[in-house]
Amino acid sequence: MNYRIAVLGPIPRDHIITHHGEVIQKYGCITHPVAALSKLCSGQSTIFPVSHIRKIDEAPIRALLNSFDGVDQSYVRSEHDQGAVIRLQFIDQNKRIERQLAFMAPILPEDVANLTDCDAFVFVPITDHEVSLDTLRYLKENSDGLIIFDAHGPTATMARNGTRHLKFWVDRDQWLPYIDILKMNLEESACCWYKNEYSKEELTEELHPDTSHLPELAAHCLAQGLKALIVTTDETGCLTYFMKDGKMQEEFVPSIRVNHVVDTTGCGDSFAGGLAFGWLKNEDYISAAQFANAVGAQRTQGKTFEVFQHLEETERMIRDGFL
Repeated sequence: MNYRIAVLGPIPRDHIITHHGEVIQKYGCITHPVAALSKLCSGQSTIFPVSHIRKIDEAPIRALLNSFDGVDQSYVRSEHDQGAVIRLQFIDQNKRIERQLAFMAPILPEDVANLTDCDAFVFVPITDHEVSLDTLRYLKENSDGLIIFDAHGPTATMARNGTRHLKFWVDRDQWLPYIDILKMNLEESACCWYKNEYSKEELTEELHPDTSHLPELAAHCLAQGLKALIVTTDETGCLTYFMKDGKMQEEFVPSIRVNHVVDTTGCGDSFAGGLAFGWLKNEDYISAAQFANAVGAQRTQGKTFEVFQHLEETERMIRDGFL
């Protein structure tokens, strides 16, 4: 096992109030998949976080990343002095109120020009401005690495007062040809499959989507060049769509049950890291989803990065949870 994996997105300073009322302050987003991949690879691979950060955060961020084995920090840069600051208040285990107080300079093609030999690129943006389409296009044209992209970025934006909102991913089809595996949750999927016109009553921030639209969304995305669409269904697991023998396959991969959820912040980011590892190890979408579910479950078990497990323990979780 000797992978080269780039993880791209912000490293926000997070202020979190959990659904238990506990306050957690830490650096989040790509630190979760970086930490998870570091544990899974046991220092035998190289993980490249790619991010723009604030100068005031540079020393603690570098100290944190230095605590993970196999991490190359060369692409974490502070020359723009722009990084994300997020406040999260969880209403329940999955629902939260978000406010963004500072924002990262976008990741551009020049930020990844020396990383084209990576085996995988894990994009986990949290807001719509953080990754340019030109960056994905550049990698598709210059690299054979797998591109995993989280739809959380293009389906989220912020108002002038920092309040974060869901938004439609209207230019979705311009991005799809440059993505191999697209992941999202149900709320984000509702922002990716839309009508030609809505009534004013239909347009609301309150989303309660089911899964009925997913086969159509998946068929459309796969026709645009996507290799797999994976939609998480909160604590139940994820639906995986891909082509096999000329036909679209739909497979539900159940979650790994945990007894007590401490903090769900970063679960989606961690899930993306598990997807990358699972695919690189077995080149199978179901296996990738199983690793993603396992890593996401690990993330819920505490407030620190010590929750992530080595490969042997993660494989044991998968055997016990799925077989």
